[in-house]
Amino acid sequence: MKISNILCLALYGDQAASHRVRLSQYVEVLKPFGYDLAINSLLVNDYVISLTGKTKIPFLKLIFSFIHRAKLLFQSDKYDLLVVHCELFPFMPAWVERFFLKKPYIYDFDDAFYLKYIEGKYGFLEPLLGKKFQQIISNAAVVTAGNKNLMKYALQYNNNVVILPSVVDTNRYYKKNRYANNIFTLGWIGSPSTVIYLDKLKVPLSKLGRKIQIRLIVIGAEAPKIENISIESVPWSLDTEIDLINQFDVGLMPLKDDEWSRGKCSYKLIQYMACGVCVIASSVGSNNDVVNPACGILIDNDNDWHDSILKLAQDSDLREAVGEASLEHIASNYSLESNAPIFSKALNLALSSGKL
Repeated sequence: MKISNILCLALYGDQAASHRVRLSQYVEVLKPFGYDLAINSLLVNDYVISLTGKTKIPFLKLIFSFIHRAKLLFQSDKYDLLVVHCELFPFMPAWVERFFLKKPYIYDFDDAFYLKYIEGKYGFLEPLLGKKFQQIISNAAVVTAGNKNLMKYALQYNNNVVILPSVVDTNRYYKKNRYANNIFTLGWIGSPSTVIYLDKLKVPLSKLGRKIQIRLIVIGAEAPKIENISIESVPWSLDTEIDLINQFDVGLMPLKDDEWSRGKCSYKLIQYMACGVCVIASSVGSNNDVVNPACGILIDNDNDWHDSILKLAQDSDLREAVGEASLEHIASNYSLESNAPIFSKALNLALSSGKL
């Protein structure tokens, strides 16, 4: 079998979920398909940790990391294909990135990254960088998009778009034998930048806390203050996240209904469901694809959070049945095993495209 050498250019180090989910977990499973993946990270783990506010930004390490990536790209002849995840060089225009991309490449994204220089804190850069991602997508041999909304955007600029959802390794994420909680336990996993979505639940959870005992476990961020319930904020760790998820009676994913949220790939739902945990989520974006009626509850109206959580709190048999259906759904549609052939086909399509 001919082995194709693939250089994957991750935006973040492996402390970031996107690095593991979109790239590194595929290294071993793609070898039988004839692909040897090497991964280079630009924004190193020390930078990822600094985003929590606990450490300073490691500017010197970042400078060396940028230089190393540039050198690596100038020596990319030994690779047959490149995979660019999200962005090759932040704050650089498309023509600079194109200068360094001497090989055919796949553009991979799992967020509405194209909004980065259009709105929010970097929106002032729109005149210079607002169309950057349109050009990078247009020049790609293939685009791998994390969900239907991202695919719809990419199809405006490139015909070769493949949906590659964010998935879990079901050999690692699985339902563990767990005992009934003394207190009904809700759970959420995320980051300091996404914990604001829990604000949607302040009123319904506080109201519910007057009726039943509730514990809320928040992994990866400091939880907002919510009256009448017990809250436990836990630092995220790769070693502990699965054990913590298995403590949940119900996993939560509230979202705003905006373009950024519609670009999200519902990864936390997939994590919960792979552990056999029943879920409740906002009916936004790919949440509608990940959660079917057998696997959880989708919320169309913010007022429905109260009633949906109470329904599951009062029916442990329903939670168990929904969790079992979730296990099967994830194994068939959102597992590493079921999606490795999709990634393999995307790589093959890019290699045979002849596009530079």
